Amino acid sequence: MPENVLAERGPVLRSALSRCINVPREQFAQEVWGRTALLSPANDDFTDLLSPDAVDELVGRRGLRTPFIRLAHEGTVLPPDRFTASGGFGAEVSDQVSSDKVLAQFAAGATIVLQGLHRMWPPLVDFTRQLVEELGHPAQVNAYVTPPSSQGFAPHYDTHDVFVLQVSGEKHWVIHAPVHPDPLKDQVWTDHRAAVAQAGRGDPVIDQVLRPGDALYLPRGWIHSATALGDTSIHLTVGLSAYTRADVVDTLLSVVGGSAALRASLPLGIDVGDPDQLRPIVEQTVSDLVAALSTADDLAGLSAGRLGARFGRDTRPEPVAPLATLSAITALSEATAVRWRHGYGGRIDLADGRVRLTARGTTLSMPVEAAPALEVLRAGHPITVGALPGLDLASALVVVRRLLREGVVVTSP
Repeated sequence: MPENVLAERGPVLRSALSRCINVPREQFAQEVWGRTALLSPANDDFTDLLSPDAVDELVGRRGLRTPFIRLAHEGTVLPPDRFTASGGFGAEVSDQVSSDKVLAQFAAGATIVLQGLHRMWPPLVDFTRQLVEELGHPAQVNAYVTPPSSQGFAPHYDTHDVFVLQVSGEKHWVIHAPVHPDPLKDQVWTDHRAAVAQAGRGDPVIDQVLRPGDALYLPRGWIHSATALGDTSIHLTVGLSAYTRADVVDTLLSVVGGSAALRASLPLGIDVGDPDQLRPIVEQTVSDLVAALSTADDLAGLSAGRLGARFGRDTRPEPVAPLATLSAITALSEATAVRWRHGYGGRIDLADGRVRLTARGTTLSMPVEAAPALEVLRAGHPITVGALPGLDLASALVVVRRLLREGVVVTSP
């Protein structure tokens, strides 16, 4: 750690990923990720992330609206009017959750699904951001609250990987191997309904009751169903939208616009539904595409730029506090400690006598003298303004004020 950098204090906590798996990260990456299911019994206590009391608060006091809440009964999603109502005076919206209606449906066997908790429930906002930083892929969190002896959804597969974290109660999970491995987002399970149903009648890969503290990882495409046992079951489903090689291909296709051959119109009068007419054009197009890719400059940089921008759209960094930040800018001094905003990312480059910070679709240009300070900050450790290298105090204050205003750094206790 560089001199004058402040070490963050506090207890050493488990990483977000380690709370989801009971094997080392390297083993998970090499043997499990995207390949096979993993059951991690008694891995952690997840009630700090969500609890029965938290569910009651969300349903009864937070004024949720669709689609942040939905209900399902015997595999069928209920119409919103079955569990929502007008917000009443001062909140004239027609689709706020009605706790009375939810109680009636839940007592009748409906599963409560709380969606997008990574955007609204503080413990899960922080947990999801930490998990995204570890995985490098976007994540979301839903909660499934299932009444006793109820099955929420019939056997199906998801088009994203999931971690299942059992919070309370017990749930019987039956897992089968995929019939369509590694499905893309538009390759939904209903396209293979008969094969999924048939697989669901075969011998399962995992047939297990999840109890509080158990965790389960399922790659996309793995078929699953679950039934609550005994008491009310609450589990979190962390959905992971893994980027794929198909996504890299999409970024490479952006070179098409630079090729005159690929921009050319198809022949006049062509029947595009006739394979015989289209075959020679497809063959020539593939050849031209290979030629275009072979002569393009810095394909890795092109892909990184486009996928990086997409990652910025798909994820959220650590929240900022607008009022506190403005106060900090006003009171900024030599002794103020700041650090890089968690999850913000960014790349630092030197060009044309300037230092450029590129992150989340924004580019900041500063004098080249600010480069050492940016590099130290980018390392992520808290540091006082007066200790930033390469800048006198007046310049350091200017740089940090701008970084605070742009949401790149935050103050640190």
